[in-house]
Amino acid sequence: MTAVRHETKAESAFATSFPPGFVWGAATAAYQVEGAAAEDGRTPSIWDTFSHTPGKVRNGDTGDIAADHYHRYRDDVALMKELGLKAYRFSISWSRVQPTGRGPAVERGLDFYRRLADELLAAGITPVATLYHWDLPQELEDAGGWPQRDTAHRFADYAEIMGRALGDRVGLWTTLNEPWCSAFLGYGSGVHAPGRTDPAATLRAAHHLNLGHGQAIGALREVLPASAQTSITLNLHQVRPLTDSAEDTEAARRIDAVGNRIFTGPLLDGAYPEDLLADTGHLVDWAELVRDGDLAEISRPIDVFGVNYYAPTVVSAGDGSGTTKNDGHGASDHSPWTGSEGVNFHLANDRLTAMNWAIDPSGLHTLLTGLAASHPTLPLMVTENGAAFDDYVSPEGRVNDPQRIAYLHSHLDAVRRAITDGADVRGYFLWSLLDNFEWSYGYSKRFGAVYVDYSTQRRIPKASAHWYADVIRGNALPSAGEAGEHG
Repeated sequence: MTAVRHETKAESAFATSFPPGFVWGAATAAYQVEGAAAEDGRTPSIWDTFSHTPGKVRNGDTGDIAADHYHRYRDDVALMKELGLKAYRFSISWSRVQPTGRGPAVERGLDFYRRLADELLAAGITPVATLYHWDLPQELEDAGGWPQRDTAHRFADYAEIMGRALGDRVGLWTTLNEPWCSAFLGYGSGVHAPGRTDPAATLRAAHHLNLGHGQAIGALREVLPASAQTSITLNLHQVRPLTDSAEDTEAARRIDAVGNRIFTGPLLDGAYPEDLLADTGHLVDWAELVRDGDLAEISRPIDVFGVNYYAPTVVSAGDGSGTTKNDGHGASDHSPWTGSEGVNFHLANDRLTAMNWAIDPSGLHTLLTGLAASHPTLPLMVTENGAAFDDYVSPEGRVNDPQRIAYLHSHLDAVRRAITDGADVRGYFLWSLLDNFEWSYGYSKRFGAVYVDYSTQRRIPKASAHWYADVIRGNALPSAGEAGEHG
């Protein structure tokens, strides 16, 4: 007879906890929050140019002021401390510290990031720096941008500048955030800066982003303390065929190649996948593009692999006229991207965020456990995860967002289950700390745990911020029924 084992209350609580030392953080990006677009020597990036181009961003919004983090960073750090954050992932505005993308740094720009890091450290918060979150200096784009090999070399020089300037303060460095978006949305579909629509330039940009990452890792290692860690962050597509038909399975393979393995192949395995080269060889001469030594540079070891996840990518074979298109995070009305010809994109379900992205935490679990299976010695971090909803301030001055709490609870549970299933996940960064400039959507979408009244720049922690603070404090998920206590 098999004995029935009843779980005790203590064991039940343990099942929802996270490992000791798990890093709890939140993330932002420079152009989305800083503002001060023309102060202290900063010059335009491609997103300044793009957002000021009529018709490119909803309502004509720009990042000129954004959440004014440049002037309010001390208050924002105090807010982070109040919420109990253990780490803050921010990006550096390349054109704020090296305005032309070449030559010496501007000390006033470096000083801002020194002050920010010092403020974080004084608050007991670990600074995590991302070198590139999509804001290429406009002068480098004028010279050809990421499709040009020289941009990778310029990025390595910039990485060395930042490593020397902040290496005594920042212990975890991320080279690139979501290079897929930089290449495919910036140079392919054109819905992100710089707004080009050239399939060949897309693939060349992808390779040079990979190369820039590898060269930046080398430059950082030359100047950082031995204890410093390096990483990259990818928005891996959790690709699913709509059906198990051979045609849909083939569509999923193709999207996996241009959505994921174009980066993970050279970064983690030292080679571009043969099927990717075959699929895209009519667009670019890979033998000319990938030079001797490139793959060794790109595959330099990293200490942490960052995963950004919002929604799965469901595809079927077709003529490309499916009801939804994919913008790299979930289903939207954006144009098809390079490599997706003859593929339809679909929503995974009808539970949607304000971005019309499907809510499906199982995709995050699948991504993490899949990476753990294919690269078992590679430490992982969830470097972005969150959701936009139609938040508003109540007459009592509160922002109640139970949908976001439910979203975060389910996705954190997916992370916890992935850890239980063997994935070495070291931390989780909520996207985002603050409501901010949401790229081509302008200020129409709110991802923040903290509400920003853009007319006054007042910050109001939402109910989800207080809920997240409780999670951090306990290093564990509360029961699902406790979400309403923060309403």
